[in-house]
Amino acid sequence: MSISKRDQLQLQAAEASDEPYELGPDSLPQPGTPRGSVTEYRLDDSERFPGTKRRYWVYVPAQYTPDHPANLMVFQDGDWYLRPNVNAHVVFDNLIHRGELPVCIGVFVEPGDNGPGNPLWGGDTNRNVEYDTLSDAYGQFLLDDLIPRLPVAVTDSPTRRAICGHSSGGICAFTAAWERPDAFGNVVSHCGSFVNIRGGHEYPSLIRRTERKPLRVFLQTGERDLDVVFGNWPIANRDMASALAYRGYECELVIGEGGHTLKHGGAIFPDTMRWLWGRT
Repeated sequence: MSISKRDQLQLQAAEASDEPYELGPDSLPQPGTPRGSVTEYRLDDSERFPGTKRRYWVYVPAQYTPDHPANLMVFQDGDWYLRPNVNAHVVFDNLIHRGELPVCIGVFVEPGDNGPGNPLWGGDTNRNVEYDTLSDAYGQFLLDDLIPRLPVAVTDSPTRRAICGHSSGGICAFTAAWERPDAFGNVVSHCGSFVNIRGGHEYPSLIRRTERKPLRVFLQTGERDLDVVFGNWPIANRDMASALAYRGYECELVIGEGGHTLKHGGAIFPDTMRWLWGRT
């Protein structure tokens, strides 16, 4: 299987970062724990992003029954979260089995690919548009194009829905919830790009000037996260946490030792899920 430039950069960053994080037992298959299913699908006819095609995976826990609409969690750059550096579906298996998480459907979505020609992302040419744009477009894509296609019953309650992502996927998760708090009430951002790529650096000021919305937000970054022409990721995430606290949001900021990878976010993912879903 070929690997895209996007994945190459992520793997290179992980190898170079020398981060002191490993997955714990909650993130590894455990004897006697029922395993859910992960099924791959394709979406080739998006109305919100015409001309794009993408893969997505749906995780269904063993405990799911169609007569009880399940919680929902959507992951941007979904393939990254299914890989062994996070094992999100395995974490769900273990925590749901122990009653530490509600029955939850996981939807792992890739960014749209509208053809070759992008030298950085290797074909995922709509990622920047979808993830870094401050608008309701991506949230509406999920609500109009993707969620109605799910082969399972999920809740309509925003308090039982979450959205998650890394880097540009992290700011994308926040934007989707910010624009549609009636649909997504919980956010997890790993190394979120709240910097000046497409105006994301404006969020702290915007949050301070806007009436509080019904959102709970988990932010993670590392002391060695990016510091480039677009901005400084640790500072940007601290500014986000400060603005959210100012407006009275329930927000958690965890800063590790690492860089712009999912190593730290993956290692603490089980505890993140306990924080996120502990009140549902």
